[in-house]
Amino acid sequence: MQTQDLSRIIEMAWEDRTPFEAIQQLYGLNESAVIRLMRKTLNPNSFKLWRKRMTGRKTKHLALRGFESGRAYCPQQYKHH
Repeated sequence: MQTQDLSRIIEMAWEDRTPFEAIQQLYGLNESAVIRLMRKTLNPNSFKLWRKRMTGRKTKHLALRGFESGRAYCPQQYKHH
């Protein structure tokens, strides 16, 4: 695995709205493999913080999300002139 791929996987794992399924689709790593990679790569305190943050987070698991696709946006996000 290249360093840039490793960095991107770690970044995606930390992102709240990036589901584990997206990491699996792009890099072939399921949730268990991502957890092992994070445990191996991060220092112990960072890993514990990450696990606490990710455990039960609905946005990290497509099956737990309340919507099929898309994202909510603020009405002011797309201003019409």
